[in-house]
Amino acid sequence: MPDLASFHDVLFPSPISFGATGGPERRNEIVQMTSGRERRNSRFAHSRRHYDAGTGVRSLEDLYDVLAFFEARRGSLHGFRFRDPFDSKSCRPADAISFTDQSIGTGNGTTQRFALAKTYGSGADAYARAIVKPVAGSVRVAVNGVERSTPSGFTLDATTGEIVFPGGQIPASGTAITAGFQFDVPVRFDTERIEISLSAFKAGQIPSIPLVEVTP
Repeated sequence: MPDLASFHDVLFPSPISFGATGGPERRNEIVQMTSGRERRNSRFAHSRRHYDAGTGVRSLEDLYDVLAFFEARRGSLHGFRFRDPFDSKSCRPADAISFTDQSIGTGNGTTQRFALAKTYGSGADAYARAIVKPVAGSVRVAVNGVERSTPSGFTLDATTGEIVFPGGQIPASGTAITAGFQFDVPVRFDTERIEISLSAFKAGQIPSIPLVEVTP
């Protein structure tokens, strides 16, 4: 799978991303036994998101913005940020971000760095998704329910998406650390070329602009 070694920290045009289609993909192997029962195995531990930004293109200006962005990223060579129109906050889409949205760890008196994550579901079946591209200025953090301010109470490592507590502010042993945030998905173009027909576009044909999540 691709990595984040060649990543441009820029956001795909938001007006276009809001009209995109897509979502998470799970790869499972399903084998039917002679008894009629199925044996199912997950090929990967984490889901991977795929999008088609073509459905968000509404005008020739939008199309030009995509072409310029494609060229600046050298096609599929460099990754970039994409704002998922369906899932881009630590809470439900209609809710306001709160510093109690997600549990990200428990203090032990020595650990300074805590990775952001968003949990889906609850109990034994819950899935924790690593969040590596939080939106700067949106992150709120609390220790035992008391919100910390930035930069005196914590800072954000923009490269890894980790919360960093400075010396003297390290959470004590047993304290609950929670966070709320907005985030982007690291993606790249999942094509080597973008084919456009002006007459087809004017006739209502939507160009395909596939994107795929870059797994850290």
